[in-house]
Amino acid sequence: MMDTSAFVHALLAQPDYRSQIVHIEHIPRRQARYGELEQPLEESLRHYLEEHKLLPLYTHQAEAINYARRGMNVMVATSSASGKTLCYNIPVMEAVLTEPRSCALYLFPTKALAQDQLRTLRDYPHLSRDASTFDGDTPQGERAEIRKNARVVLTNPDMLHIGILPNHQSWSRLLRHLRYVVVDEAHSYRGVFGSHVACVLRRLRRLCQHYGSNPRFICCSATIANPGEHAERLVGLPFKVVDNDGSPYGGKDFVFWNPPIIDEAKSVRRSANSEAANLFAELVNSDIRTLTAPAA
Repeated sequence: MMDTSAFVHALLAQPDYRSQIVHIEHIPRRQARYGELEQPLEESLRHYLEEHKLLPLYTHQAEAINYARRGMNVMVATSSASGKTLCYNIPVMEAVLTEPRSCALYLFPTKALAQDQLRTLRDYPHLSRDASTFDGDTPQGERAEIRKNARVVLTNPDMLHIGILPNHQSWSRLLRHLRYVVVDEAHSYRGVFGSHVACVLRRLRRLCQHYGSNPRFICCSATIANPGEHAERLVGLPFKVVDNDGSPYGGKDFVFWNPPIIDEAKSVRRSANSEAANLFAELVNSDIRTLTAPAA
């Protein structure tokens, strides 16, 4: 298989190449860096993590868990596939194991993300019956049981707004013992929608105070430039930002490609779709794994 450098040189040698490559940025690979927890993990949780090869923890995971254990609100802003899920699942699992009545509320922007996380939680023996999704697809016959017994409830901001907060008396058990609120994909909550979600989260905090709880918030995002400011505006509380990513990273080369001008008088360039199609053909011919999307 041809590497990136060889492929670029092959493009430069083509007779119809017209200086389309304007910049190449190389990001070197990064080795994993591991951190230590201030206190050891609960034994059964440690065995589970070891069995699933999730230990040792990366530096950002250990840092986030240490902050959460100290009772701080945490915003984790690290790359995709860096293991952000453990940054909130470990504190939640520890609370469920060591605090008999403690509960957690997970907020996801889509039902699919909630269902995906539910499978992860139910894979852990101690949470196989204690975690449930509560959304528009939840059967009516199961909702009362979830309100009565679930210790980890996975939902979305809309359902929190219309299904949980207006009926808070039915959810008093959860709200009274709420230990953690997880806001995943926090970058999704921006603009007008983000303002609405911020109001919903403030309503949630007021109801928790009414029922005597003071949950800690753990937010996660992989694509945001101002994680601390965003989390604080979204939730209305101070946050500790964890953005020193300790996960391994494979090297990458970014090649910025500008379609050539075909009419200098009108400054008209060759179609970006045509350029992408030509590049795609060259990549396939060179046996390079490729994902191509049409230009907007």
